[in-house]
Amino acid sequence: MGITARGVGLLVAAVVLLGAGFRFAYPELTLLGAAAGAAVGYAALVAAWRPRLTVTRRADPDRVARGEPASMTLTVRNTGRLRSANLLAEDRCGQRTVPVPVLRLRPGRDTEVRYDVPTDRRGVVPVGPLRVTRRDPLGLVALARPYGAAVPVWVHPRIHPLTAVPRGSGRSLDGRLDGVPHGSITFDSLREYVVGDELRRVHWRTSARVGELMVRENVDTSLPRLVVLLDNRVAAHPQRIGGVAESFESACEAAASIVTAAHRADLPVLLLLVAAEPTTPAEPVQVTMPHGEADGALGPLDRLAAADLSDDGDAVRAATTRLRQDRLGDTLIFLTGPGGRDELGHVGALRGAYPSVLVGVFGAAEPTPPGTAGLVVVDAADGAQFAAEWDGVRRW
Repeated sequence: MGITARGVGLLVAAVVLLGAGFRFAYPELTLLGAAAGAAVGYAALVAAWRPRLTVTRRADPDRVARGEPASMTLTVRNTGRLRSANLLAEDRCGQRTVPVPVLRLRPGRDTEVRYDVPTDRRGVVPVGPLRVTRRDPLGLVALARPYGAAVPVWVHPRIHPLTAVPRGSGRSLDGRLDGVPHGSITFDSLREYVVGDELRRVHWRTSARVGELMVRENVDTSLPRLVVLLDNRVAAHPQRIGGVAESFESACEAAASIVTAAHRADLPVLLLLVAAEPTTPAEPVQVTMPHGEADGALGPLDRLAAADLSDDGDAVRAATTRLRQDRLGDTLIFLTGPGGRDELGHVGALRGAYPSVLVGVFGAAEPTPPGTAGLVVVDAADGAQFAAEWDGVRRW
């Protein structure tokens, strides 16, 4: 509850009048002071009355690519029995406020307002809660209360079409290593025969040697598995334009384009951030749908929308160590900015664990020297240029 400037003035006048009336025995001043004090008290009681309002929101859509239109429809309904007079309301959308017409909203009636959600920058735009301010008729006291919960609108990075995806590397216990575009079934292990196994899967040579029937186990090991490692360190993206690291925005667009292309090709892909942060944990997320909403976890595009820069300067070493130990795939794509070229040695050390390694450097003033750490490096000004050059390096 807040007392307006008019209310403060009237309250001060009430104190002065009451003090003067009692001090100098003027009943008229005392009466005026009491009336002023009573007016402030009445105003506080009127403003403290809580109107019964129901707030509903509908985002159309709630997930959108950067630059695409999105809108929010807000409906406010008066579920009380008395008229809610002198109400002022405004909705919060990101960094701006939107006025909502609820003045003298009658019982059982509702009002609806529709406004555009800003999508010019990647991120999560919080919308709400509705802030309703009730004032007394004299304007002495104003009380603001929130109504309804805030809902997010996810602004994803722009997605640029990629013409192809990398080839997989087929491995088996037979010792073969070959490139295949869409995966294949290969021999993986042997196990003892159990009732119900097909006889055509029996490995007769091994069965004769060990004296028991042994059955082949096959597995699809050549299906391309992509690992996208996004460098979200402040040191990797030192340049700012209007407070925004454009190289990081371009890297997010490239990551979103790769993830979407892999999903459309039905290929498994993991998105990993170099530096962990509270809103976007650096745990790998496997793509099952464009927004990956299974099990209530954030999908890759949502994680890219919420991704922010971190001050963890030593995160590259820890991330590459984990990638070397876990061997999460056969194709590694490292996306970084101008400041990340100093860490390419750590990425180059992963070539033994990942047959295909590609590095995308965004926003560098000068091209990366050829042969840096023995890696295939693509210098791009933005995500669109990276997508245009992707076709030329997709068979690294």
